[in-house]
Amino acid sequence: MNAADRERAVELVQQAYADGRLDPAELEQRLELALTAASSQELAPILADLPPESRDEVVEIGSTGGPVTRTGDWHVPRHLRVESEYGRVRLDLSEALIRHAEIDIELMLAYGGAKIILPAGASANADRVRIGWGRVICRTAGRPRPGGLHVRITGELAHGRLIVRNARQSR
Repeated sequence: MNAADRERAVELVQQAYADGRLDPAELEQRLELALTAASSQELAPILADLPPESRDEVVEIGSTGGPVTRTGDWHVPRHLRVESEYGRVRLDLSEALIRHAEIDIELMLAYGGAKIILPAGASANADRVRIGWGRVICRTAGRPRPGGLHVRITGELAHGRLIVRNARQSR
């Protein structure tokens, strides 16, 4: 069994607790079993009655001629793909519902830039974004922090820049 299997099991158990399907005692028991499991077979009964998480499911947002904007109280999926031919993208995650410790955002933009605003303390890695004409400006921590949100940004911007920053703290 590899570490990714164990991490996936822990994430599923934590998600089930967050969704109200487990009480605190069940959470503690299942986490202990998941963290001490020596094989994938030992993980199976821990997850058997939980709905499978569709880690491969990708939520897609697209536009051919206008801006793509998500702000305020919106649900951020585990995997988000944004495609736009002409138009800017603004994803403000600072007030959004984010149920995952790590999320992936894929940008496929022909003409137009993108701005991604993360919650305070979140980190991001945008090293796998390819830029034609433009640049990537990432003003967040690049490595995941314990207990904090980490966003992996990938994709391609043919003409435009990507700005990634944390939300400004109110004074």
